[in-house]
Amino acid sequence: MVKYGILVISHGSRSMEWVQLVDEAVEAMQVPDGVPVFSSFLELVEGRLIQEGITHLESLGVTDIIVIPLFISSGSTHIDEISYALGVKPEPELPTDLTPFHIKARIHFTSPIDDDPVIAEILYEKMKPLSADAGKEIVLLIGHGSVEEGSHLLWRGGLEMLASRVKDLGGFDEVDTAMLLPDQVGDKMRRWNKHKPEHTVLVVPLFLSEGYFTNEVIPSRLEGFTYRYNGKALLPHPLLSRWMERQTAPFFG
Repeated sequence: MVKYGILVISHGSRSMEWVQLVDEAVEAMQVPDGVPVFSSFLELVEGRLIQEGITHLESLGVTDIIVIPLFISSGSTHIDEISYALGVKPEPELPTDLTPFHIKARIHFTSPIDDDPVIAEILYEKMKPLSADAGKEIVLLIGHGSVEEGSHLLWRGGLEMLASRVKDLGGFDEVDTAMLLPDQVGDKMRRWNKHKPEHTVLVVPLFLSEGYFTNEVIPSRLEGFTYRYNGKALLPHPLLSRWMERQTAPFFG
């Protein structure tokens, strides 16, 4: 007899506020009665690592674990290493310290956020207060990114599609994307200052939760430029729980 359980995997942080925001989103998921859910982390959260989540779910009699990778992009190197350690792929594409987990249950690996329309709605809602005249505004969507060729292309594709969705939602004149890795922010700001100097650039971070990247890294890359920015990340927002529910829905009919 099949018994499903849900394992949410996110990166983890030393900030308990960061962890709490993830936990609250996971707890707000609406799942069928009797389906256990465990919020786990790749690192930094003692007692809540991926193996501990697997072991806990299996102790409850779970035969099939639905894994939700709560990461921004399929281009994240963490998706590669977690997929390998879960047995979803035979070998990692990039070097990793992760070793295969001890698993008895069947693993069903779902997709990270990428360019989901629900995420575009969250981005637009969070950045909407910055907008005063959409027809004279440029949205610059900034994500972490990657310098690895394959990962870079996946990051770029997801960022560009999300930016396009935000443009449609808000009616902005232009949208663009930039990664922190490699550092594209300065070049993109200089480009728009040159080509549309009368426009206002609205900077939108694509990060799960506010922290080091939204509070320090992005503002440091924008030094010397004129822009609007509120640093708001995806969490907290109820639609993120709805996104996770949608990831599991095909398994429950």
